[in-house]
Amino acid sequence: MTDTPLWHGVAKAQIGVKEVPGPKSSPAILTWAGKVGRKLGVAYTDDATPWCGLFIAYCMTAAGHTPPDIAVRAKAWATWGQPCEPTLGAVLVFERKGGGHVGLYAGETATAYRVLGGNQSDAVNYAWIAKSRCIAVRWPPKAPLPPKVIRVVGFPDPKIISVNEA
Repeated sequence: MTDTPLWHGVAKAQIGVKEVPGPKSSPAILTWAGKVGRKLGVAYTDDATPWCGLFIAYCMTAAGHTPPDIAVRAKAWATWGQPCEPTLGAVLVFERKGGGHVGLYAGETATAYRVLGGNQSDAVNYAWIAKSRCIAVRWPPKAPLPPKVIRVVGFPDPKIISVNEA
């Protein structure tokens, strides 16, 4: 196993993809929905629908893993796969007002995780999210757990910690 899980590399390659304002939708986001298809659990037709779960489902599917039932729902990822320690590429599930959020571990400080995810300020990017909001840390089912925990330490400006990824 390399230090960077395949799905994490897939996610990094999508950095910069954004929603399209107004009634149109991002062709990239709709393409992800088409590639994941019925595994999403619902019909996905526009980028105004929350898409953090879609993004992680796309990354996992591209890496050969099956997402959870109703993968567009962030909290569906909280029981998917197997629990693990926070490590590069681990799926992090968060609570937020009105729902949840899901992304991939990319680093941490004492109080926040650096999260690579979709629908973070309407784009694929990195965001800092408080550790206190994290409800689950997961690894793909049947995938070997990493032989070592790969933690990346950073120092975010406390003013940029996300409170709502919608």
